[in-house]
Amino acid sequence: MRVVSLVPSLTEAVAVTLPGALAGATDWCTHPAGLGTARVGGTKNPAVDRIVALAPDLVVANEEENREPDLAALRAAGIEVLVTEVRDVPQAFRALDRVLTACGARTRPRWLDEAEAAWAAPPGAAERPATAVVPIWRRPWMVLGRDTFAGDVLARLGVPHLYADAADRYPKVPLADLRAAAPDLVVLPDEPYRFTADDGPEAFPGVPAALVSGRHLTWYGPSLAEAPRVLSGALRAALR
Repeated sequence: MRVVSLVPSLTEAVAVTLPGALAGATDWCTHPAGLGTARVGGTKNPAVDRIVALAPDLVVANEEENREPDLAALRAAGIEVLVTEVRDVPQAFRALDRVLTACGARTRPRWLDEAEAAWAAPPGAAERPATAVVPIWRRPWMVLGRDTFAGDVLARLGVPHLYADAADRYPKVPLADLRAAAPDLVVLPDEPYRFTADDGPEAFPGVPAALVSGRHLTWYGPSLAEAPRVLSGALRAALR
C-alpha cells in the first residue's frame, strides 16, 4: 500500500503501525519525529497535483480538517479517499481501526489496545466539579462548542466545557462574555493557536489556566495512550 495522509494524527498512526506505507503527508504532520516522507501542502490547501503524482493507493482524510473540493478532485483523478469523522473518543477508536485496516494492517497495533484501555477508566482531573472554557483562537476569540472530540476528551476527564451546547462547533465569543461565563478553568492548547504562558492566561485574570498539548487534546492516534495521564496532570495542577 502507498498511503497519503492529510491528517496529522492519522499520519502518526499509519507511520507508527505500518512503517514504509506512508508516501506523503501534510506540512503540519510533525509526528513521529524525523518523518521522512514527501510533503503535499497544508490540510486546508493540499497540492492535489503533487498527491496524484505520488500515485497513492489510498488518501486518508477527515471531514473537519480537509475541504471537500480537494477530496473531490482527488476522487476525480481516480484516487480512493477514506474520510473519517471523529466527534468523541469511542468514534476515534472506530475510525482508527477502519483506517489502519484500509491501509493494510493485518493485526490491531498494541498502542491502540493500550489507548483504549487508558480511556476505559481515565483519571479524574479535579477533586470537585469544574467547568472550563477552551479557546482555540484569539483575534477573534473562538472556543470549543458542541460535538467536538476535544470537548469529549475533557468531559471524560471530569472537566466539561461551558459551550458544549452552543449552536456552533467553534463559536466566536467576545472575551467579555467568556469572562462573564465564570469558568473554573481556562484550557489553552498550543494548537491551532499557539497559546503560551505569556499569550493567553493574561486575558482571564483570576482564572486558573492550564496550558496543554494540542496533540494530546485534539489528536487521535498513538498519543491517545498517554493523553489521559498527561492532560489530567496538567488540569489537576492548574486547579490546585
